[in-house]
Amino acid sequence: MNSNSSSLVVTASIYTLLVLIWATTPLAIVWSIAEYHPMWVLIIRYFGACIIALAILAVIRNPLPFDKISLKSYVAGSLNLIGAQLFIYLAANYLTSGLMALLFGFSPLIAGLIGHIILKTHKLVALQWFGMVVAVSGLVFVFADSADSKVNPIGVVLMLISMVSYISSIFWVKQINAPLKPMSQATGSLLVSAVGSLFLIPFIWQSFPTALPSSQAMFGFLFTMILSSIVAMLCYFWLIKRLAASTVSLSNVMTPIIALVLGATLNHEHISAYTFVGVAIVMFGIVLYFWKEWKVQYFSG
Repeated sequence: MNSNSSSLVVTASIYTLLVLIWATTPLAIVWSIAEYHPMWVLIIRYFGACIIALAILAVIRNPLPFDKISLKSYVAGSLNLIGAQLFIYLAANYLTSGLMALLFGFSPLIAGLIGHIILKTHKLVALQWFGMVVAVSGLVFVFADSADSKVNPIGVVLMLISMVSYISSIFWVKQINAPLKPMSQATGSLLVSAVGSLFLIPFIWQSFPTALPSSQAMFGFLFTMILSSIVAMLCYFWLIKRLAASTVSLSNVMTPIIALVLGATLNHEHISAYTFVGVAIVMFGIVLYFWKEWKVQYFSG
């Protein structure tokens, strides 16, 4: 096997690992909060992830600067952690893991809207607008059988807030453009998120965990702390440096589908006929949204 083939296998393996982690994370969150208050799970997750991240940082000898621009970038990055994740954990009380993943698949579409309407940094073409309309119409089918599919409007609103926080973090970090290594940025953002999560304690103190979790809840907790918070982040930054953004964006189509299957098979989540139709329409809409980028990347010349 030559070096190019070997490199391709490594890249494909890391890409597959990232998609599987992202697809499994919603289910892991649902399992991890089944026995404890979701905010306690979130607090413990971030402090545990901080310890791991600091250890990795020490091993690879990356700096963790605390100058003004670095601190600003850490705060911006924390919007993707304590900001977005806080609302995802709350939404897990109202939605199945598969539907959480499906809704989060709308993130790039919302990012496109923010870039087009508010920031004026990205101009949407007609096909992208059409893709958005198709994707949103697919949600109508998903919501049509809400009684059986456990679709709760509160959960949907919480996921929308989460996505706005996640997207705002991306735009803000890019705008700051601090000269930080990916692991340093992630560790600093985790530290800010861990400290920020302490402000939740006065509101949830009465729900402090007093018993050991079940094996399923423990698996969900460790999965989110290690794989979702650390491994997925490293995979993502590694791929972004080596692949086109359009290639990485393919995960937005694959992740929700895998998450729905995992939720149905491992957590006995009900998937109605309306949901199947809706998911297919949503995925088609997302494909239309990215089609221009993918066409240039894979089918031109």
